[in-house]
Amino acid sequence: MKDMTSVIIAAHNEESVIERCLAAVSHGGMPVHVIVSANGCTDATAELARARHALVVDRRTAGKPGALNAAERLAETFPRVYLDADILTPPGGIATLVTALNEHAGVLAAVPRRRINTSGRPWAVRAYFQINQRLPVFRSGLFGRGLIVVSELGRARFGEFPELVADDLFLDAQFSAAEKLEVADVEVVVEAPWTTVDLMNRLVRVRRGNAEMRRAAADQGIDAVVRPSDRWSWLRDVVMQQPRLAPDALAYVAITMLAGYRARRAPHGGWGRDESTRMLSETGSTAP
Repeated sequence: MKDMTSVIIAAHNEESVIERCLAAVSHGGMPVHVIVSANGCTDATAELARARHALVVDRRTAGKPGALNAAERLAETFPRVYLDADILTPPGGIATLVTALNEHAGVLAAVPRRRINTSGRPWAVRAYFQINQRLPVFRSGLFGRGLIVVSELGRARFGEFPELVADDLFLDAQFSAAEKLEVADVEVVVEAPWTTVDLMNRLVRVRRGNAEMRRAAADQGIDAVVRPSDRWSWLRDVVMQQPRLAPDALAYVAITMLAGYRARRAPHGGWGRDESTRMLSETGSTAP
């Protein structure tokens, strides 16, 4: 057990993707202790995870922070890998991330680079991610990838995950820029929502969760310095550098502004995830 890396997967009704996720983890290039924290599931997530020899926590209550904390109480080894159930780790990817974490002095958290799959999506979704995937924050932050590796020293920075939606932003806030590393040799594919409505719903959840996290930090409800939002990065760092993307920026700004408005009015609670990326075709790729 001591030579293993702990992989924690908080899973809510993930029967369509959990087997593929766990199969990919098994090819991560090193021994792993996998804990699937099934929470509020009404499907076969727990049973499928057990069949793949994962240690399963079966919680009746849905909620990602509680699921992460329940899994943490059973995890005994480091580093800790926090993995979303819809993300496929590439062969050898976990080992490469752990090696990078160990070889770079002062680095406490490592993430892969991300590629957004927008194939077959409508123009508005493709246009949004033409801007989004070029934002510098997604090269320096830990969020937006669904895979974060944290060292034992890094994990000692905090106790439990707070009861807030933006767990990846919380992790990002625990470390300085010099303590975080994007490992270019490892790439994960993040599936874009299949419709503009699905994209909007995802962004509302993200904006709402990020605002909630920043309020908690400002009120000292959590011990973290959360990075501020850079509202003009899309223009300064993307469009001004590549003017050809100006038409895409129109869609990006419109969608972002509407998501912000809806986030301020949306009720809190629930996972609020994009279900469209959980629907699998017979070939194994996501499809509407």
